[in-house]
Amino acid sequence: MIEWGFQVDGWDRVGRVAAYGAALALTPYLLIKVSWVVGSLLGLLPVGTGFGMAEWVVLNSATIGMAGTGIAVALALARPWGMRIPGAPLAFCAWVGTGFLVPVLPYAVLSSLLGSEDGNPTSGSDAGPSMPVWEAALIQIGFVGMGLGLAIALPTYLRRRWPDAFAGRLEDRGEGSPRALPWMAVVGVAVGLIWLYWAVGGTAGVAHRGERDLAWYVLSGVFGIWAFVASAATWAAVRGWPARVPRWCPMVLGWLGSGSLFAWSGWKLPFTLYLAVAQPADAALPENLALAAVLHLAAVGAGAAMLRALVRTRLVSSNS
Repeated sequence: MIEWGFQVDGWDRVGRVAAYGAALALTPYLLIKVSWVVGSLLGLLPVGTGFGMAEWVVLNSATIGMAGTGIAVALALARPWGMRIPGAPLAFCAWVGTGFLVPVLPYAVLSSLLGSEDGNPTSGSDAGPSMPVWEAALIQIGFVGMGLGLAIALPTYLRRRWPDAFAGRLEDRGEGSPRALPWMAVVGVAVGLIWLYWAVGGTAGVAHRGERDLAWYVLSGVFGIWAFVASAATWAAVRGWPARVPRWCPMVLGWLGSGSLFAWSGWKLPFTLYLAVAQPADAALPENLALAAVLHLAAVGAGAAMLRALVRTRLVSSNS
């Protein structure tokens, strides 16, 4: 018991250091985005390609809010006050943050090593009009650092606050646990199939083939794979099979996969709708905008329903 106590304390220290590191890594991104907004409003910096002043300010103000929230969440995972604030909003923000960053960490690291000029994994929709190399590097470091920090800090926080959240095996189910095939898993598979189809070169539903680049192919594949992971993990957790699998495995994978569906499609949906309404001549997506909007709506709904199913399944099992 003493040895285990030391191990827990050690992991808690590692988690807190990782949380502070995540907040520190994302701070330059926050400051850069503030400079873009202030600079464009004062006429010192140009707006991004395909955007008017209002759209550019709104887009970057949204990312400022997201970065500020991410930093606050990271600090909450480390500071004592993070154990006293309501758990539901903190868990939701952490779910969105990990959904944004952790699933695309391999791509972010690879693009950094290959010298990508884009500071955002969304294929340039958030990049500055004339971003210097040092600025792009700081943005990439912010994404990678925040993702790695959350991946380490969040589990240690969850273990401190809800020690039995991932305990037991899938066979440890309560009498009231749902057993029907979860519809959100079916929707997730359907969305994932379309993304993977595009990733391997499929052209159905692609309106502007010339707009496809390597990042678009890779990210379509990444999101498609995570849609499958989320669906499989949710199905396993809800159905309680395979029975001997530790519960933490599908819970963690379901958390990440459902967060990826919700966060990325929730981010891309407004941008897709903006392109459909404004129809700027110098900005376009490869996929058909109507189809893309439907896919993102389906992904957002499925991701939210998956999280609800995972939480409900665990609560039913704990209360039995």
